[in-house]
Amino acid sequence: MTMQTSVFSLDQQAMELIERKFRKKQLIAEARADEQLFGVFRQELTEEETWALKFLFAYMPVNDLADYDGHLFLSHVRRTLEIRRQMPWGERVPDHLFLHFVLPYRVNTENIEDSRGILYNELADRTKRLSMADAILETNYWCHEKAAYIGSDLRTISPLTMIRNARGRCGEESTLAVAALRSIGIPARQVYTPRWAHCDDNHAWVEAWADGEWFYIGACEPEPRLNQGWFSPPARRAMLINTRIFANYEGPEDITLADEWFTEINLLEGYAPTRMITVLVKDGQGRPVSGSDVYFELYNMAEMYPIAILKANALGEASFKTGFGELLIRAVKDGRWGEDKIGTARGGRFELVLDRTQQPDGTTDFDMVPPPERSGEAAEPLSEEKLLCHDSRLEEGTTIRSSYERTFMDEEEALELAGAAGIPPERVWEVLRKARGNSREIAAFLRERSSEYGEWPLLLLESLNEKDLVDTFRPALDDHLTGALSLRGVGELPQEIFIRYVLCPRILYEMIVPYRRLFQDHFTTAESAMFREDPSALVRKLDEEWELWEDLPNLKGKGNPAGTFKFKKGDRISLDILFVAICRSLGIPARLHPSEQKPQFMSNGSWRDALFAQGTKPLQAAKKENGLLRLLRDSEASAEAQAASYFENFTFARLENGIYKTLFYPYGKTDVYDEPFEVEPGSYRLTTGIRLKDGTVRARFVYFAVRAGEQTDIPLTFREAMLDRPVLGTMDRSQALAMLDGAAKTMGELIGNSGAIIAWIEPEREPTKHLIRELGELADDFAELGAPIVLVVGDSERDASFDPSRYPQLPPCAQFVRDSSYAALPGFISQPPASEAGFPHLFVLDGQDQIRYAASGYKIGTGKEAYRLLTGLCRQSTERSDKQ
Repeated sequence: MTMQTSVFSLDQQAMELIERKFRKKQLIAEARADEQLFGVFRQELTEEETWALKFLFAYMPVNDLADYDGHLFLSHVRRTLEIRRQMPWGERVPDHLFLHFVLPYRVNTENIEDSRGILYNELADRTKRLSMADAILETNYWCHEKAAYIGSDLRTISPLTMIRNARGRCGEESTLAVAALRSIGIPARQVYTPRWAHCDDNHAWVEAWADGEWFYIGACEPEPRLNQGWFSPPARRAMLINTRIFANYEGPEDITLADEWFTEINLLEGYAPTRMITVLVKDGQGRPVSGSDVYFELYNMAEMYPIAILKANALGEASFKTGFGELLIRAVKDGRWGEDKIGTARGGRFELVLDRTQQPDGTTDFDMVPPPERSGEAAEPLSEEKLLCHDSRLEEGTTIRSSYERTFMDEEEALELAGAAGIPPERVWEVLRKARGNSREIAAFLRERSSEYGEWPLLLLESLNEKDLVDTFRPALDDHLTGALSLRGVGELPQEIFIRYVLCPRILYEMIVPYRRLFQDHFTTAESAMFREDPSALVRKLDEEWELWEDLPNLKGKGNPAGTFKFKKGDRISLDILFVAICRSLGIPARLHPSEQKPQFMSNGSWRDALFAQGTKPLQAAKKENGLLRLLRDSEASAEAQAASYFENFTFARLENGIYKTLFYPYGKTDVYDEPFEVEPGSYRLTTGIRLKDGTVRARFVYFAVRAGEQTDIPLTFREAMLDRPVLGTMDRSQALAMLDGAAKTMGELIGNSGAIIAWIEPEREPTKHLIRELGELADDFAELGAPIVLVVGDSERDASFDPSRYPQLPPCAQFVRDSSYAALPGFISQPPASEAGFPHLFVLDGQDQIRYAASGYKIGTGKEAYRLLTGLCRQSTERSDKQ
């Protein structure tokens, strides 16, 4: 086929590749009506529109082919091409950047909406007279007006939902910012470190292109210039910073993974020193093993997390560019594996031999060392005028956002609604408070349905995750309410079981859409009765008629049940969600197992696995009996030993085909000794870790087996990690600080004489919000300890609207004060690395006003580390007093 066009500067080879992939997607989507997806090509289209659509369809995730219609993508394409013509820099953006970083409609795993024109209308007039670089900064000020950071669950809300909610986690902030920048024709991409090496958790931010160069910004957290953010120092300690592109992208950036449908590029070199490591995988006879999976793992959230998984090439090699920290590398193929730890100073080549089929016995202790702290390049100081202007913009943005939040339904309106509907007012207010910008939609649902269904509409809403309340609307709520209640009498289920496993539409992290009527109408009365009698019949039907299609890793389980059902294809998790959704629609209690994430249905009051043949372990004739795992307290632990907390300092994982699969229990679960864990038989690894102040982890693996029908007792032990308590300086007790009511107090009056925590904070910034969350989680512990916590805010424009009532979860011993000039900050904070790390600056003081601990900037776990150290200091002080 000859193609004479040069649309988007595509050569013939590139156009033929797009055409082949587009045709393949048409075949993959054959179960959907052609009119719904590809009928848009029968409209009158320009050449640009045709190839832009083909490009999107060619690399479109299967979930999107299932869940959305072609007219949405055509609208998106037309608006994007129009914006390119309208914005002054549109023609300056090279075609390859336009295709990969402006045209795409998807940023993360968010629900897709036709939002490009809406965002353009918000931003075009604010930015079109600016340079591209200034337009990026201005767009981020706009994002700050619309949303701020808050931690939340793993489901990513859309840009429009983010605006409605006025807050979200970093992955949602950056999704909004990328969508906003693309809406004015600026190439943008969400970049992220999958997991930090020096502390727990991860982070996402934004890179945007201006006049030939990529710059970074912290989404919704504006700075007065580009390439500046609180995360700059942590990024210099990262082991991987990357992004995923829905295309066969050829660079010029380093390519980590070139898949058939997407490309992952490695951007670490722009942030941190890097080294290239190559792993050669061999078998027991020394021959290279091609096709093995090579896992590059670091310690994070008490598990060994793979920041990259690469296939060994024909020579048995896998190469990876990373930072100067330690990694655990593991190669696996056909149930055989090899494993080794790579040191911080070692580069070059490493060999792994696939010589293991059984895990070792006993205990293995080792350290995981992250890249060291490094100073960044000195930036030219900004003028006082520019800094004041920036502070003013931040305060203005906070005021705009706060004004919008005041339009949400308030408690008085909630009580009025509850009274009219005859439902409990406290519970109604709790639901509407969580719904935020969607509160009036939720209130309308309660108002319309409570008169007919009593308390059931409220029970439905209470069964949802908090985030669901901001982007679930009446059509979906009506479908799930009426569809579930039409089967209320089936099976005579206890109300608690009915609510959690039939009425509730939330299964994992999929988008909630209407589907009950769809499934109830699709199956005949006889089929529905057969499935209720034997849900395994539904398993067999889905196995026979639905095809397993594994697509992009981060989109697994994100397809909604209605789309997966109509498409007749899906990844393993999406098909499991579909099974649970159909069961609940037919009145069959069903769930994904809370720790194993496998589909189950209830039969005669007990949970049974739905044993699918596709994409799972070999189908068993009869399910093996589970075993019990009981964790035992460490009788030799010191008084300062950490309290066990799942995903904070320990996890356990089962060995499956050479890979350890971490079991999922609630984050921060501490009641781990009360009852044994019911788990599948198999080989297990318990991982524990204590993170030191420099980020190094003192880790321990404990290997054990659980047998069917038996209980295994395993002591939960941690390696000793003595807290370092050097004297770093002395806090000046005479320094004056201002209470929020204006009254003056000295530092000495605030910190007392028995030890204290004092922290200078920026309340609107993500690092401070993490610290405040951690202090709140320890509210009872701090209250029992009784030591003062002094939180110091500035008196600049950016903090003028600070409202302490937003932090009710803090310990009762915490109080806010102001330090307008930061004069009370210890002098060493002005020196690197603390000066570069930025706020919060936290100090632990002993009873003699000596600084025994200091931490600056972003570091998950600072609050708990400070509590442990302060507890030890208080204990020492008490012991000294007792001896006197």
